[in-house]
Amino acid sequence: MDKILEGLVSSSHPLPLKRVIVRRVVESAETPLSQAQCRAMFALSTRLVLQGPDPFQRQVGRQVLEAYGRYHRAEFEAFFNRGLVLGLLQRGYGELSNRDPAILDYIQAGLRLIMSCPSVLELFELLQVEALRLVCERPAPLLCARLCQLLGDFPQCLPRGRKLSLAFCQQLVRSIAHFQSQGSREAELRLYVSQVTQVSGLLRSVWKAEPDTLLPSLQELFAVISAADTSFEPSVALASLVQHIPLQMITVLIRSLTTDPNVKDASMTQALCRMIDWLSWPLAQHVETWVIALLKGLAAVQKFTILIDVTLLKIELVFNRLWFPLVRPGALAVLSHMLLSFQHSPEAFHLIVPHVVSLVHSFKRDGLPSSTAFLMQLTELIHCMMYHYSGFPELYEPILEAVKDMPKPTEEKIKLILSQSAWTSQSSSLPSCLSRLSGKSETGKTGLINLGNTCYMNSVIQALFMATDFRRHVLSLNLNGCNSLMRKLQHLFAFLAHTQREAYAPRIFFEASRPPWFTPRSQQDCSEYLRFLLDRLHEEERTLKALSSAKTSESIMNESQTQEAVHKAQVFAEAPCMGSEERTLIEKMFGGKLKTTICCLNCKSMSQKEEAFTDLSLAFCPPTSLENVGPKCMEHSEVKDDYVAQTNTSATSPAGETPLNNLEVNGGCDTIMNEGTIKDFSTEPNSENTTNSELNKVQDNRDMSQRLVGKNTPSVTDLLNYFLAPEILSGDNKYYCEKCASLQNAEKTMQIIEEPEYLILTLLRFSYDPKCHIRRKILDNVSLPLVLELPVKRATSPLAVVSGGWSVGVEISDIGENLAKKLKPSGADEVTCPQLVPYMLSSVVVHSGVSSESGHYYSYARNVTGSGPSGFCHQSTALSLVSPQDKLLTEESPCTVVENELDAEMPREWFLFNDSRVTFTSFQSVQKITSRFPKDTAYVLFYKKQNSTCGFNTNSANGLWVNGDPPLQKDLMDAITKDNKLYLQEQELSARTQALQAASASCSFRPNGFDDNDPPGSCGPTGGGGGGGFSTVGRLVF
Repeated sequence: MDKILEGLVSSSHPLPLKRVIVRRVVESAETPLSQAQCRAMFALSTRLVLQGPDPFQRQVGRQVLEAYGRYHRAEFEAFFNRGLVLGLLQRGYGELSNRDPAILDYIQAGLRLIMSCPSVLELFELLQVEALRLVCERPAPLLCARLCQLLGDFPQCLPRGRKLSLAFCQQLVRSIAHFQSQGSREAELRLYVSQVTQVSGLLRSVWKAEPDTLLPSLQELFAVISAADTSFEPSVALASLVQHIPLQMITVLIRSLTTDPNVKDASMTQALCRMIDWLSWPLAQHVETWVIALLKGLAAVQKFTILIDVTLLKIELVFNRLWFPLVRPGALAVLSHMLLSFQHSPEAFHLIVPHVVSLVHSFKRDGLPSSTAFLMQLTELIHCMMYHYSGFPELYEPILEAVKDMPKPTEEKIKLILSQSAWTSQSSSLPSCLSRLSGKSETGKTGLINLGNTCYMNSVIQALFMATDFRRHVLSLNLNGCNSLMRKLQHLFAFLAHTQREAYAPRIFFEASRPPWFTPRSQQDCSEYLRFLLDRLHEEERTLKALSSAKTSESIMNESQTQEAVHKAQVFAEAPCMGSEERTLIEKMFGGKLKTTICCLNCKSMSQKEEAFTDLSLAFCPPTSLENVGPKCMEHSEVKDDYVAQTNTSATSPAGETPLNNLEVNGGCDTIMNEGTIKDFSTEPNSENTTNSELNKVQDNRDMSQRLVGKNTPSVTDLLNYFLAPEILSGDNKYYCEKCASLQNAEKTMQIIEEPEYLILTLLRFSYDPKCHIRRKILDNVSLPLVLELPVKRATSPLAVVSGGWSVGVEISDIGENLAKKLKPSGADEVTCPQLVPYMLSSVVVHSGVSSESGHYYSYARNVTGSGPSGFCHQSTALSLVSPQDKLLTEESPCTVVENELDAEMPREWFLFNDSRVTFTSFQSVQKITSRFPKDTAYVLFYKKQNSTCGFNTNSANGLWVNGDPPLQKDLMDAITKDNKLYLQEQELSARTQALQAASASCSFRPNGFDDNDPPGSCGPTGGGGGGGFSTVGRLVF
């Protein structure tokens, strides 16, 4: 029979005839045959299967072998013995190599035929050894896949025992690392992927059956990908194993890898780079999950050098993977994490910027829902990065044009994404007893390190920084080459906005801005510091502008000095704010005008004076002052009971030659003093009478903290109303009228005629005690309105003003309608009624302590722009205010309802700046601070005018302001990038030092000491903390 069959398959007869005859030969397998005949048939069919020259002969061999082996099982068992199988696996068959997959196919078919025979057990034992030998020889993908298919069908052939099983898994991992695709066509790649999937599937089965083999297998995997041997590059086919690793093991494995002292940085870098390469594997699942987890783990233990190197090396490769739909989801996830966490420098982002536009256009051309969804995710990522690294319009404008029709994330969402993604925000994998350097808090804001009793400066700087429009003006100035105080402020603002540090040390700015009479490391007044700072900035700009205008006639300066001065002067004029070009930045942002009018009640003549101010200082007054207020004053001032106001002003001439000196006009008791420099009024006409005339408001202030029983908490509006209310000057405070040439009763009124962009209000809480010669603190609580409406009375024509001084000789025959007629030119409209200008509370500087000689400053603040929160509105007709002839604003204002609605709509909008610490807070906390902590009282308030026209165009000519803030100058960005890298290196060094210490010493428990009941301004753990090494009672301001 074997001879007939052999002659048939090699004959030239037609193929259909051959098939018919072969079918009859297969059917005849049921007939009894001798052992020799069976052996001859088995030998022939084996030769046909393994050496058949064409598919027909190989098919015939398989059919005959299966038929005769089934019906003559005993004979086949004798033929398919250990010797045959071993010979096939070690020597092959004739010219057929032992590494040919056909060998394994033949053995697999033979095992199926003798599964019920006792001899199969011997073959299983043989194959267990041979399978391990085969994988150690690094078989090609096809052979390895056939072996795994055989072992999958016959798991009894898998190496047994923990040692052999573990060795098999480890060697199989190494075999996969050597896989290489033999073709580049799609069919060839699909076949290659299916072969790899077959092998990884077997490993998954082994790990599931024997869990003890999983961790050693993963260790072998890491050893392969972390090897520094440049002559061998592990195959990306290893990515197929990741999907079989339980996700529950991520935390344990990542912690083990990142904290293992035996894993060198070079090995970790190599491993991470190769894992990122795995993103190219089309069918791998969870690769991005493991890559991101490892990136986060390295950040948690401050191994920033590895992260920087890997990101810069692989960011372009990851971006390029976005072109391939199969691997796009994983690539986008890794790209997002790498970019969002790389926040110390724009270098990584700028590597992919040139390729973004073409990818966006490709997504749009696809028109597929999946492409649109990915485009939206990519757009959000790009917006976040352009927001964080604004200042490169030449790079970003093409991108913005490409994605202009895509949704843009809100600024709040961008800030949240950035704050959660930074390397410094990753939770530490170190033992909990180890302290670690932390990055910015979840707020995304930067604290200021206390340099030794410098909380007064820190609180003011944070309030100014949170004055959004002012910050943007400062950052937009081109101050390169200028060593001015404004340049130092710009430098400080830039670091507060972009540093990765939790807190920044403002040493240079402190030394440059500290008033000369301030003793270093001693208690100082934040209000006095604020005035000095604003005055310095104002005078500096005025001086530089004057030098610029006089550059052509200046002869005492050499040419180089002149050019430097001109450059310094010109940079200040470049701030993109509307308004007079002659005004300084400080005047534009904080400058307002106040008109004081004194009307003689005898001759009806009036004297008027206009003064500039940068802040209004509202002082407290005892209840007894009400008894001394004249009837006319009481008639127009219903809420004026126990307050007195004081304003810091400076007269300005039309030519603008007088500096903004914050002159003091005492609106209350002469014992109430601000901590600023008190200017002398003796050079002004009638200055003595003017100052003394204020005494009627206060006659006794020996106990400034006493209040009327049952009196409701006053508000800032009350104090402001009292300041603007009319006052009768009589008795000892009579006014000297030059027309009458004698002391006369008079009425004094003050009106705001020009409102500032930012209204600064100082509550004068420190009163001088002449008996004890100390300054006591007034601890009265004051309600802080979220919405403040400032009455501004603008006339249609200017009144007589003589160089900012008093104008006299205006005859007024009566009061009321005739007064208005006398104050306007013939044919002009009537003087306008006060306009209620809305302001939103921006910042509150709080003083914590019982006297000016001790305590602590901290501040609450939020971002408020000129447009203000949505939904804000006023009703001018319903909110009447301050003019001598108008009633004052009362507590029944709709603003109260507006405040509650606004605060409810804007959660986590407020921040608490307490030196190095920055935390989220709420407006309710701001309002209740004094009621909860009696020593903590609001001191300096910043209000931002709403519906302002002095805002910024986000596409300003200066460059693309993607995040609302202007782009930084290159030298500033370079300085910040350099410091951020230094900071990451510091954290990494600290983490490594702590890890070494932890390995050699046990951890000691340190209670955190935090108490939720401590006030924010306390000297306890939750307070601002201080420094300076001083412990005396008189130096307790931190």
